[in-house]
Order: sequence, then structure tokens, then C-alpha cells
Amino acid sequence: MSTPLPIEFGKVAVLLGGSSAERDVSLMSGNGVLGALRSRGVDAHAFDPSERALEELKREGFARCFIALHGRHGEDGTVQGALELLGIPYTGSGVMASAVAMDKVMTKRIWVADGLSTPRYARLAFDQQSLEQVRAVPDVLGLPLIVKPPREGSSIGVTKVKGYSEMQEAVQLAARYDADVLCEEFIEGQEVTCAVLGSGQYAQALPVVRIAAPDGAYDYQNKYFTDDVKYHCPSGLPPALESEIQHLSLAAYRTLGCRGWGRADLMIRASDNKPFLLEMNTSPGMTSHSLVPMSARAAGISYEDLCLTVLASATLDAAKPGDPGEGAY
Repeated sequence: MSTPLPIEFGKVAVLLGGSSAERDVSLMSGNGVLGALRSRGVDAHAFDPSERALEELKREGFARCFIALHGRHGEDGTVQGALELLGIPYTGSGVMASAVAMDKVMTKRIWVADGLSTPRYARLAFDQQSLEQVRAVPDVLGLPLIVKPPREGSSIGVTKVKGYSEMQEAVQLAARYDADVLCEEFIEGQEVTCAVLGSGQYAQALPVVRIAAPDGAYDYQNKYFTDDVKYHCPSGLPPALESEIQHLSLAAYRTLGCRGWGRADLMIRASDNKPFLLEMNTSPGMTSHSLVPMSARAAGISYEDLCLTVLASATLDAAKPGDPGEGAY
């Protein structure tokens, strides 16, 4: 895996901030990436799409974009589509894969169609959230269950429901962030994550990270602002199980059409050690608490080299052989 010299990258925009509910996390990710690229001699500049028009990227001569945006208007295909029109190569998945992966319901439909394991679920559209319809969900999925907005990340708006009486409040919370609400079977067991680098047949799964959160509460606060969560990488899982998780994550990544990099989040069912896919992140976090840098480090890849490798993969949906990013892996 060869990485171009910094001078070959040209002027690079690190897209950070944005207007989603994950703005604060994106600022942390983006500033980390910005510092890493500059430390390696890359002509990198911060660019916040919530404060500046994307057309300025073209006018100011940016050659590539490192997308460190999270959530809506950052990893849902919208910024990707704008960059396609501007003709500026960008990191991460293309328009369609980004849009599909951002929607957990659509993602699960594709995984189910391809026979990949993911928890059973029920979608409550905006007109299917009456008291009767909401209270009927546990009859299908059992208790406890998870209620979440299908197009948010970082555990925003997520509730673990333990009883019927908690359903309505959980749905109302999720509905603050999304018109639709996703209700998902709760998998009792260990939470893990698996990063992927590369594209197509050259994509590689990195070491699995096992997450041990206090009382199982791997929420927004614990993810980014405390040191209470324990991360294990190497995971300490049996080698056969780690390999199974890596193969499942690669299959999940490829079937969605992802490229460049990504991170699958999974649960391992305690009763039989079966892994279940929860979601695919196409613009993973790059903060001091983030999991892709941790996994990369276990594989011998420094934070700075990880940023360079991801930047080297920047491309366009319509890229031809020899274009930036094409064949970087």
C-alpha cells in the first residue's frame, strides 16, 4: 500500500463542523486530521461547510477534500454529490453508498437481502407512531429493545427500552431527530467494532476493537467525553471469532458499495457468540477516543499515516484509472 508524497496531494480541504447534531464531534475529528496532515507536510486547510459555500473550494483551488464531517449533510451523500459536481476528489464512500449507509433501515434491508446477520427490527414511519402501534413493537421484538433515529450517529437519540411503559418516551426522543424511528431487537453480549481500509477486492479489515462500557452504556457522553469506557485491541476474542467478525464486516462494507475506509459496529450474542451487524460508518470519528485510529495503531499504522492513507484514497464516483485515489489500494 503506497502513499503519494504530500506535494502530490496539492491543496487539501479538511471538511469539518457542519450543521448536524454531531457538529462538536466533527470539529474534534477534523482538527485532529488537520494537525496530522500538516505535520506530514500536507498543504491542508480547515473548511466548515456550515460557514462557507462549497463553491469556494473550486475558486480557491482545492485539489482534494478529506471529509471529517459526521451525520446529516456530511456522510449522507449530500456533500459527496456536491463534490462530484465540483469535480473535487474526496475521501470515503461515494454518493449512493454514503446515502444508504447513513440510513440504518435501508442498510439493514440490504444486509438481510444478502443474508448477513443483523438484529430483527421494525420501522415506525412518521404516521405509524400512535400509542397502540408503539406499544405493539415489543410484542414482535421482545424486551429489552433499542429505539433510535435511523439517520443519526454517535448514539444520539438512542434509548434502551426495558418495559412497555418506556416505549412512547423513547419513540418521541428518536422522533426529535428523524421523522422515522427504528426499533431494533436487543442483542445481549459484547459490543465490538471493525475498521476497513481500501476498496473492492483490495479492502482489508483491521484488528477488532472490543468495547467495555460502564453498565453497557456506550452513549454519546461515554464515547467522547469520559475515560470510563475500556477498549481492548487486541480484542482478546478467540481468533476464529475475530476472523468471523472481520469477514462479516468486509462483506457488509462491500455489499453497500463502500470505498476508501469505514467502520462496522457489531454485537456478539452472549448465548452463542454469533456476531450481528448494527451499522456501517462511512465517515468514522478521528478524535482522541475514536476507534479506527486505535485499530490502525494495533496494525502498526500511526494516526498520521492513517490520515495520509485515507487522503490518498480520495476519488470520485466517475473516476477513471489513473485519477486521484483510483488504484491507491
